[in-house]
Amino acid sequence: MKVLVPIKRVIDANVKVRVKADKSGVELTNVKMAMNPFCEIAVEQAVRLKEAGTASEVIAVSAGVAQSQETLRTALAMGADRGILIQSDVALEPLAVAKLLKAVVERESPELVILGKQAIDGDNNQTGQMLAALLGWAQGAFISKLELADGAAKVTREVDGGLENLSLKLPAVVTVDLRLNEPRYASLPNIMKAKKKPIEQLTPEDLGVDVAPRLEVLEVVEPPARKAGIKVESVADLLDKLKNEAKVI
Repeated sequence: MKVLVPIKRVIDANVKVRVKADKSGVELTNVKMAMNPFCEIAVEQAVRLKEAGTASEVIAVSAGVAQSQETLRTALAMGADRGILIQSDVALEPLAVAKLLKAVVERESPELVILGKQAIDGDNNQTGQMLAALLGWAQGAFISKLELADGAAKVTREVDGGLENLSLKLPAVVTVDLRLNEPRYASLPNIMKAKKKPIEQLTPEDLGVDVAPRLEVLEVVEPPARKAGIKVESVADLLDKLKNEAKVI
């Protein structure tokens, strides 16, 4: 079984995001970048499937600027076999990414696509579902458990009301949640080995996909600072303020 794992390069989760002075977007110059945390979980799950003998090959694919190759090298160091970089300097929207991934799926013919449920920069939570729709494949979103057997993927989904168990006929698309696994750290020997693993470079034009933006960003602003809280002397004072000042009761 061939497994495809889309990954994204984002601002490191531990870095404070700053808005550009002209409010055209967020500042990326001299900012530490890393693999999207949910993508790390997806790579880890694919590598575990290979280690278990269920998957024969793990392919990491990323769409974005040339520096995304560094993120692909991280995935290769974690255990992916090869990478595909779809280089584009255009800000890629979820539908454009889904169309690019669809073209890659048609080239590579994987039986399973595992990707993060969302990226921590845009928080769109759309690409996986759009990809499944474009392919006409079964999908399982927000999974916290995955088992493959008898040509099906048995998944546990985290939903508002609790947990939902599904059996998806392969091929399928699944998006992973935080509780699926704990991603490994790439060892130094594996980081060195990753430098020799192949990364194929493509462009949207090579795949016949139009990635022109459909949305225009008018302005990006930071959220307003929270007002300082106050202390009250008693429950009666609290209820009085909630009723007469906040007017929430």
